[in-house]
Amino acid sequence: QVQLVESGGGWVQAGGSLRLSCAVSGFTASAYCMGWFRQAPGKEREAVASMDSDGTISYVNSVKGRFTSSQDNAKNTLYLQMNSLKPEDTAMNYCATKPRRGLCSRPNLYNDWGQGTQVTVAS
Repeated sequence: QVQLVESGGGWVQAGGSLRLSCAVSGFTASAYCMGWFRQAPGKEREAVASMDSDGTISYVNSVKGRFTSSQDNAKNTLYLQMNSLKPEDTAMNYCATKPRRGLCSRPNLYNDWGQGTQVTVAS
């Protein structure tokens, strides 16, 4: 059974930084996607950063140059470093996994999700 637990969200002023963590357990696929997604009130869930097991990482245009996704395989943890935060980054953030490669930015294709961590950026 796959479990994902996010942490690291919080309240920050515009221009500040946060680092989200996602502890992953029970996930053993060798070909996979992992992703960070966010959903603001009244908006659809979008992929912030999506990672294919071939090493490809894709970012939504609005966070390029500000956010960086990484993973520590020894700790089974996924990270999202968020710098230069803007009020429009305010959202609930989720990590997710699926045991297949490709189409990693499509949230409806993911199997397992964490409970989410809220990021609020004040202007």
